[in-house]
Amino acid sequence: MSTVTDNPLTDIRLVVLDMAGTTVADGGLVERAFASAAAELGVEPGSPRHAEHLAYVRATMGESKISVFRHLFGDEDSAQRANGAFEKAYGDLVDSGLIAPLPGAREAIEELAAAGRTVVLTTGFARVTQDAILDALGWRDPSFPVALTLCPADAGGRGRPYPDMVLQAFLHTKAAESTTQVAVVGDTSYDVLSGVRAGAGLVAGVRTGAHGDDAFRAAGATHVLDSVADLPTLLSGAR
Repeated sequence: MSTVTDNPLTDIRLVVLDMAGTTVADGGLVERAFASAAAELGVEPGSPRHAEHLAYVRATMGESKISVFRHLFGDEDSAQRANGAFEKAYGDLVDSGLIAPLPGAREAIEELAAAGRTVVLTTGFARVTQDAILDALGWRDPSFPVALTLCPADAGGRGRPYPDMVLQAFLHTKAAESTTQVAVVGDTSYDVLSGVRAGAGLVAGVRTGAHGDDAFRAAGATHVLDSVADLPTLLSGAR
């Protein structure tokens, strides 16, 4: 783990965690589902246009998927068609058993909750896809200590890099008195930027997903962690 700045961390009360790439390993399902979405709009695999679109999808991991498709396909009807095809394909792939928690993620969530911190999970996917992932992991079980799960639609439709989901978690849970008592953790610069814009006291990038240290620092991360498994120890003040 490397630290960009030193912050008082032991007073963190609310922890907002990304899903795919941060707490969840999806085996590259985003790119596979994108191929289905692209085909729906007539973008053939192997074509220059397909390669250009895929590069954009990779660069914008963490952003709301409908926003990505609006950029790629322009008009709203095409974006909605692509998004629908993407969500269906991703849901089908989730059902194939390729979803799993990242090492130490479940234990980290349980440890954070045991320490009295409220945990919220966020995603750039639609609610139906988020629920499919949660079901595949068994993370909608009442005994699993996640207080709230959010997708862009739950926060007025704007996903990352906007701060809306973080602020919705803050307002809904009432777990913190100030956004400086909020930690935001994700594997993309979009996660980091959403946390910075929300005024979170800790904003960490994790090295288990799409982006790396340079992107995290450029977006304003306060910390960079090897994985979410390092978070409970960091917040305990042990290091």
